[in-house]
Amino acid sequence: MAAGTREDGRGAPAGPLDGVRVLELGGIGPGPFAGMLLGDLGADVVRVDRPGRGPGPDGTALDPRADLTRRNKRSVLLDLGTAGGARTALALASRADILVEGFRPGVAERLGIGPAACHARNPRLVYGRMTGWGQDGPLAPRAGHDIGYLALSGTLGMIGPADGPPAVPANLLGDYAGGALYLVTGVLAALHHARATGRGQVVDAAIVDGAAHLGTLFHGLLAAGAWQDRRAVNALDGGSPFYAVYTAADGGHLAVGPLEPRFRAAFLDLLGIADDAPDPDDPANAPALRALIAARLATRERDAWAAHFAGTDACVVPVLSLREAARHPHLTARGTFTDHGGVRQPAPAPRFSATPTAVRRGPALPGDGAASVARDWDLPDDPAPGTATDAA
Repeated sequence: MAAGTREDGRGAPAGPLDGVRVLELGGIGPGPFAGMLLGDLGADVVRVDRPGRGPGPDGTALDPRADLTRRNKRSVLLDLGTAGGARTALALASRADILVEGFRPGVAERLGIGPAACHARNPRLVYGRMTGWGQDGPLAPRAGHDIGYLALSGTLGMIGPADGPPAVPANLLGDYAGGALYLVTGVLAALHHARATGRGQVVDAAIVDGAAHLGTLFHGLLAAGAWQDRRAVNALDGGSPFYAVYTAADGGHLAVGPLEPRFRAAFLDLLGIADDAPDPDDPANAPALRALIAARLATRERDAWAAHFAGTDACVVPVLSLREAARHPHLTARGTFTDHGGVRQPAPAPRFSATPTAVRRGPALPGDGAASVARDWDLPDDPAPGTATDAA
């Protein structure tokens, strides 16, 4: 079959990265998410798990079947701190197109599986490095987490109310948006270069860099005097009464976003306050407009308002929980969520017309791919991934 048309035993299409081999040195947060995304796109992702360490994000015994970032992968068990484990990792790297690791700077080198060692065996390898602070700089060797990377990049300071502390957006903006997505973009760009030139390279994906890069537009607006460097006073950060979250009568919330004049007019009309609203083009009227909108939306329940605005261009939608989102009619119609192994989960994104993607396999259990990886990646008999010698 042509690339992108291979199917597994269940008939699931492979996706546009069919034939690309990815070695993921097991870690936490953005690295596994990046590996999942590459696997969702059809790559053959082999994850290296450490023997004796729980698969949870903090090393605890989280059931790996609950970790959806392990989907569309196979797992081998290797103790990278042993000669046998490092030797097997290098054998895998010599057969991979992309390697993803999330160690602190210098750790991979100390283990003997850094870029130089891998490139000596596979010059075409794209070596993706995922860290919070980057491979260099004063903070490079320090521990950190998503919230700190967002804080230092200026991103966290943009989110939240004007009269309170910044709001913590889970680890979506740092680990996943500023980290994993930039890593995937980087390794795929480097793979394109490697296939054109025969030369691999190192991709240094730092969450603090990606989080800062996400704010590019706002730095331009700030320089032009069109953005204030404080929270909830700008059009897109909750400062506008027409781009904000309001509370309904039942305590549920509604996201209101009719910034453009014609959408704003439709919103005020459907809300029933068009005749009472002060001039929305006068910034001085923003507090009065916010109070008027809030009072009106507080008179009915969230879902009643959602039904009232449905099918219009008033730009009002309910704020849904994770469980509610998976059941929403629009997302159901699009197949935004899918069921696999009895678990409702986000389907692979984005969509491809010629090489459709799918959840081909559920979360990889530690060591479940030892035999198939050795066969499919044509590893020598010694070393073999997942053996007792490797786990010693």
